[in-house]
Amino acid sequence: MEYTIQALAKLSGITPRTLRWYDQQGLLKPARISSAGYRIYGPQQVDRLQSILFYRELGLELAAIRTLLDAPDYDRHAALQSHLQQLTAQQQRLTGLIDTVRRTIDETQGGAKMTDKQKFEAFKKNTVTQNEAAYGAEAREQYGDQAVNASNAKLMGMTEEEYNAFDTLGKAICAALEAAVTAGEAPAGAEGQRIAAMHRRWLGYTWNFYTPQAHAGLAEGYVADPRFTAYYDKTVAGCAAFLRDAIRIYTAAL
Repeated sequence: MEYTIQALAKLSGITPRTLRWYDQQGLLKPARISSAGYRIYGPQQVDRLQSILFYRELGLELAAIRTLLDAPDYDRHAALQSHLQQLTAQQQRLTGLIDTVRRTIDETQGGAKMTDKQKFEAFKKNTVTQNEAAYGAEAREQYGDQAVNASNAKLMGMTEEEYNAFDTLGKAICAALEAAVTAGEAPAGAEGQRIAAMHRRWLGYTWNFYTPQAHAGLAEGYVADPRFTAYYDKTVAGCAAFLRDAIRIYTAAL
């Protein structure tokens, strides 16, 4: 079935203006232009738009989505399986948070007391679930099940203070990256190497091992995998590449 831009907008719940923008960005081209000058979309474009909206729900930027969809080895079935895993993880995350909120409300009204561990269990579990859904397959292929399971167990075993420090350090790395890239710092400079060292400390919260090779390999994925790039570049473009380059230099000196 074919659709005009107005019909496809109504079908998908997005605006014609958004579809025109996707066209301009090379993300979703119409199947053809009618003799009257209207954009006409066919089945392939409908499927591609569905994929775009799935990725947008998962937080990817348009440039990263285009890179994924246009890759020669893009597999729609595999992508849909990945979407399902990540959405299921989100559902589990929300279920855990809802349960924690309900139990906290019950406690404030004189109900059963929560231990300090219970108050933060959902947050740690969410981190593990999100990481598994987004990067678990790649991590297990590269490092093995034993290493990934041990990393998850280490995260789940964190105290409240350790988890807060882990979370705070992760946010500090992102803030430092954005400031360094904005200021035009060099990855090889003092600030770039400070950030690389911060990243090593951050890994120490969940890694039971450390080698320069593993650290450098992970950093390469920050640029090679659009999902990592979208995470680090969400506010300032170039942060993922800066971090990769800084870690390359840092690990080469170890």
